[in-house]
Amino acid sequence: MGKKGKNKRKLLIFIALAALAALAYIGYTLGYKYYSVKISTVQLDETAYIYITPQDSAASVIKKIEEAAPAAKTDGFAALAQHNKYDSRKRSGKYAIKDGDTMSDIYNRIVSRQQTPVRVTIPATRDVQQAIGIISRQIMADSAQLAEYTHPIAMSCFGYDKANIPAFFLPDTYEVYWDITAEDFFEKMAGWNRKYWNEERKAKAKAAGLTPLQVATLASIVDEETANTAEMPTVAGLYINRLKRGMPLQADPTVKFALGDPTRQRILKKDLEVNSPYNTYKHTGLPPGPIRIPSKQAIESVLNHSKHNYLYMCAKEDFSGTHNFAKTLSEHNANAKRYQNALNKLNIKK
Repeated sequence: MGKKGKNKRKLLIFIALAALAALAYIGYTLGYKYYSVKISTVQLDETAYIYITPQDSAASVIKKIEEAAPAAKTDGFAALAQHNKYDSRKRSGKYAIKDGDTMSDIYNRIVSRQQTPVRVTIPATRDVQQAIGIISRQIMADSAQLAEYTHPIAMSCFGYDKANIPAFFLPDTYEVYWDITAEDFFEKMAGWNRKYWNEERKAKAKAAGLTPLQVATLASIVDEETANTAEMPTVAGLYINRLKRGMPLQADPTVKFALGDPTRQRILKKDLEVNSPYNTYKHTGLPPGPIRIPSKQAIESVLNHSKHNYLYMCAKEDFSGTHNFAKTLSEHNANAKRYQNALNKLNIKK
């Protein structure tokens, strides 16, 4: 072999050795980085959770992991995120970090969207926007995004008009994914509503002479009349008796709603003249829609109302939150006089 050939061979050997050295270095580096991916585990007393938004980068996700599990070694997560280009396909949602998890477990859970559902409670509030605010604190969608879907035009897609929007909200606790969109959340609510109003409940509403929307309207009045769930079926039965007889409901909560003051304790004679379709002293039948988001207990109380002959009710003079019920006007007037005297004694004027 000539000198030229020997030099070429030496060059090839040098290149091969350099390549092996580079591979060894890369292997060592990757081995070190992936040690915490495959072997190093998170140690927690109980499962922790992180909430990831679409705006979160790999770096901000790592920060959230470190806050949830302070002793965690996250360099393995960083290596996986860099290798797999996490920032080019971000994920959102609520994710668990469990005792014994490796960074590989956590990373794969996030990128494969193995979310932990959240339990969202829809409240029975006096105001729809107040309910929206409470819901927005439980999911990723903010109150402005949710409020868009309470517009009458949006609600008309679900069969609701401006007056009966509160009936769309069915208070209960439901499971959803934290990153559900506002649109999908309202679709879910529509589904929960349809499921609730099954044939059995529709039949009960019909037997009472009501539609499901009218049940919700009457239930909203029952909610405002009493916080005592035990007497709700009695209150509901009383109003159904009045409806069947064509008598005005004469429900004070509807007058308070018409006045825009649901917290007042005393209704004055002049208040009964307020010009509003919600004034059930001036108008017979039910008002145009619910005066609040009705509770499920009140709805069930209307559907399963007590059968009795009561036509009148008045708050008890002991301010217990319960009522005296009466079958005749003279009996009712006596009950009302005792309550008015109790208000006068405490100097409650409204």
